[in-house]
Amino acid sequence: MFATLSDRLADTFKNLRGKGKLSEADIDATAREIRIALLEADVALPVVKGFVEAVKERARGEEVSGALNPAQQIIKIVNEELVTILGGETRRLRFAKTPPTVIMLAGLQGAGKTTLAAKLALWLKEQGKSPMLIAADLQRPNAVQQLQVNGERAGVTVYAPEPGNGVGDPVAVARAGVEEAKRTLHDVVIVDTAGRLGIDEELMKQASDIRDAVSPDEVLFVVDAMIGQDAVNTAQAFLDGVGYDGVVLTKLDGDARGGAALSIASMTGKPVMFASNGEKLTDFDIFHPDRMASRILDMGDLLTLIEQAEKSFDAESAAKAAAKLSGQGGEFTLDDFLEQMQAVRKMGSMTKMLAMLPGMGQFREQLDNFDEREIDRIQAIITSMTPAERANPKMIDGSRRSRIAKGSGRNVSDVNQLVDRFFEARKMMMQMARGGGMALPGSPGMALGKRSKARQAPAKKNAKGKRVSGNPAKRAQQDTEAPESPAANPFGLPGDVPADFNPDDFQLPAGLDKYLK
Repeated sequence: MFATLSDRLADTFKNLRGKGKLSEADIDATAREIRIALLEADVALPVVKGFVEAVKERARGEEVSGALNPAQQIIKIVNEELVTILGGETRRLRFAKTPPTVIMLAGLQGAGKTTLAAKLALWLKEQGKSPMLIAADLQRPNAVQQLQVNGERAGVTVYAPEPGNGVGDPVAVARAGVEEAKRTLHDVVIVDTAGRLGIDEELMKQASDIRDAVSPDEVLFVVDAMIGQDAVNTAQAFLDGVGYDGVVLTKLDGDARGGAALSIASMTGKPVMFASNGEKLTDFDIFHPDRMASRILDMGDLLTLIEQAEKSFDAESAAKAAAKLSGQGGEFTLDDFLEQMQAVRKMGSMTKMLAMLPGMGQFREQLDNFDEREIDRIQAIITSMTPAERANPKMIDGSRRSRIAKGSGRNVSDVNQLVDRFFEARKMMMQMARGGGMALPGSPGMALGKRSKARQAPAKKNAKGKRVSGNPAKRAQQDTEAPESPAANPFGLPGDVPADFNPDDFQLPAGLDKYLK
């Protein structure tokens, strides 16, 4: 959603690199580019004005003029101001001291309230709560049935005494639902209310009546992040007419410009609490202003990536795989590879995960063209192998590869490619697990991980070179008196091998010792 804004800001900051000091003209030009970027992202004009003025004021201060790298300091300022307009700190749900905690959802029709109710219920269930959904949207056709289906998928209870489709009293259903939750010992209640295509008196009165009937602990305004400037107007109208405690942004995975997310918190004073960024019930999480600002500036979101990994990966199986890679628990096989790949699949879309890595904005086109079904194809090839072949891929010869290709519906070249890549990946992972490190492309001499002693210790140099006389006769005499230096050894070893030298002391692979004798 923020792709356009991220690209514009990245181009703006690129112009500042390499400057040891920023002039007034540089600051004005940067502020102008930031203003254009925000306006193109459909951010509300008052928010843009306040943001740009804050950046310019801080850019002219001591924190930039005295910085060693002014360009990085400007990026830091923009990041902090983005966090501010996104709401500052992360706002979490307030739970009632005496259960159940009542959460009421409000918003226009089409914002995604019914689907979001099930997403929120599933998220609360994963937090150890026992949520119950109340179908109080009796206006929209099939809203009750939709909530029942989503509730069943999420594995939570749905209270739906009325069929909906214009039949039933939503206020009475909401009140009775809270009483039912108390009786059945559910500790959280989520009330799904009806919306309208636009703001009207009937919508506001019904929402106010439900609010008065159930006395919610949290009223969440659900807004479609793709509707741009109108999202701010709608949010303000609901705030004046009904009131709410926080905002939930839906459809953050859309291709709109995302101005609503950057405007609502600043314009209404109410924090964005949750964000929905996909169609699956698991595509839902707490909204972190600092992480969203980091994504916009293409600095990644590693904390969210780590949290998703912790939820998806089994600690015991991950430890076993790590032990195998370090050479302490057997050999890392294709079964282990498949298990780890399936754990990655549980984390969600590969495109979304890769986009959380810093600097991936420059590869956005490749990410957009990434085929998520590639993991399915790899899984089909591996599961077409016998247990013995998965345990020992070296035994997969030509005839076996042909059989595997037919069994998985792939070409032999695909099988060859998978096996070859597996060996390469295993070698690299084993090297990293054992501390060998991996060279970074474009940076010769640099490595990640542990470096060998041979690379750490530079070659010894002579303390001081011998002075050579400028007189040809004396120089000839010095050359005659100088001892003959030993022949250079291509391996950096002394020219004369000690008599007690034993190649077996190095524990080299079989056959390699003959080159040292």
